[in-house]
Amino acid sequence: MACSGGGGHGQPSSAILSPVTPGSLSTSRTRAHSICMVSDFFYPNMGGVESHIYQLSQCLIERGHKVIIVTHAYGNRKGIRYLTNGLKVYYLPLKVMYNQSTATTLFHSLPLLRYIFVRERVTIIHSHSSFSAMAHDALFHAKTMGLQTVFTDHSLFGFADVSSVLTNKLLTISLCDTNHIICVSYTSKENTVLRAALNPEIVSVIPNAVDPTDFTPDPFRRHDSVITIVVVSRLVYRKGTDLLSGIIPELCQKYPDLNFIIGGEGPKRIILEEVRERYQLHDRVRLLGALEHKDVRNVLVQGHIFLNTSLTEAFCMAIVEAASCGLQVVSTRVGGIPEVLPEDLIILCEPSVKSLCKGLEKAILQQKSGALPPPENIHNIVKTFYTWRNVAERTEKVYERVAGEAVLPMDKRLDRLISHCGPVTGYIFAFLAVLDYLLLVFLRWMTPDSVIDVAMDATGPSGAWTHQNPDTTQRVENDEVLDTPR
Repeated sequence: MACSGGGGHGQPSSAILSPVTPGSLSTSRTRAHSICMVSDFFYPNMGGVESHIYQLSQCLIERGHKVIIVTHAYGNRKGIRYLTNGLKVYYLPLKVMYNQSTATTLFHSLPLLRYIFVRERVTIIHSHSSFSAMAHDALFHAKTMGLQTVFTDHSLFGFADVSSVLTNKLLTISLCDTNHIICVSYTSKENTVLRAALNPEIVSVIPNAVDPTDFTPDPFRRHDSVITIVVVSRLVYRKGTDLLSGIIPELCQKYPDLNFIIGGEGPKRIILEEVRERYQLHDRVRLLGALEHKDVRNVLVQGHIFLNTSLTEAFCMAIVEAASCGLQVVSTRVGGIPEVLPEDLIILCEPSVKSLCKGLEKAILQQKSGALPPPENIHNIVKTFYTWRNVAERTEKVYERVAGEAVLPMDKRLDRLISHCGPVTGYIFAFLAVLDYLLLVFLRWMTPDSVIDVAMDATGPSGAWTHQNPDTTQRVENDEVLDTPR
């Protein structure tokens, strides 16, 4: 499991994104928390947010906290499911609007979410992703119920186009009275602070991580008679698929011993198929389609070079996974990517076909001359950079800080919405907050909290899973001793 690795305390100075947390955060854990992770994006959907929520939850469970996850139903996956270590997931019957994000009227989700929060005795609501309507709904309802709130932003946004303006306004409303915000890179923090007009003191930087045991090199899986470039990405505009379509014919024409393996699915796949057909590259460009996370490592180890053509990224876990598998990384210099890996493990390029071709040629020449370090050496360096145990420890400190803060009463919350969100938007959402509160009062009258059955805890200090698996109890106790701050 991801938590079995080290804590990341021995991180070398070459790592650019250092594990720094705000000085005001607590340095030791004094209580176990009951945490509800909320997002539209979770398994069986695949992606960075989904992996982040799952791995973080598993590590928090190992450290003695109770964790549940709330998301929307995926096909036949509805109701309550249990994952590894008793991790409980609520798949709610909410309608999906676009790109796996639910439609929202703000109020329709309150009865379900309120019931879950009361039933599970949740104390901290941790929402994920600016794209998730359910995450914003949960923050809004949690504040009405007087619960502590934390939000993790996984993406970068612009400031000019219509969609960004609307999303940024929504983010300003959601975060104006949220207790704490987490970003995955310093670039992401700067972006979020500007978009939502936040006080930087309530924003912490906690990067993503990779499980090094899942991404290990295997040089025998690749053929050294040819050089293979691997791309694993959603085939959408934001991931730079148009750039990739210009790179493939240019480099394939120049280097006859060069092949491409492309994993991922999306609306831009048709462009790559057209390029492959036009230039007759069927034997040199393999399109694998959508990949499950467990299959990504088997694809990565077949290559020598990993190419990332993203036009915007807050962190980019894909390049860490590729480097952990021993590949030389070539990537666009956008967003938080320059913070992720040291200069000797990544070649940074401008987001253009010419610049990326130049960077790839540099990597190809290094590969042919034998100048690149062995994959095992790269793996041993990368596995010390980002570990889920370290991410969980730092997130735990955020929870400890949040647990000691007061939740704004309704009158102060309305004042904050009006003063922070503008004279028009502020009054509109202040009115919605009042309606939300009245609906909550009605629901409590119809079904008082006292008559809602308390769910049996699968995780946490008194969790049924721990009692059924005594080895887990001993492991958690040992972890608490090993992880005592020095």
